Amino acid sequence: MMPLSMARPGETVIIRKITGKDEVRQHLAELGFVVDCAVTVVSELAGNLILQVKDSRVALDKTMANRIMI
Repeated sequence: MMPLSMARPGETVIIRKITGKDEVRQHLAELGFVVDCAVTVVSELAGNLILQVKDSRVALDKTMANRIMI
């Protein structure tokens, strides 16, 4: 497993684990980041990511992306 921040733009990955406190995991789940969900990296700038999750695009900073394991 590796953090989502290591994925390259254009790559589609499957979420395997989400780490962090309950509030953080709940917030990510509300954004659509759940285990076994496919996520596509749209673009990356200085470690910050724009991701395609289900039918929406979400921006995550590097800290949050490091909590999502793929």
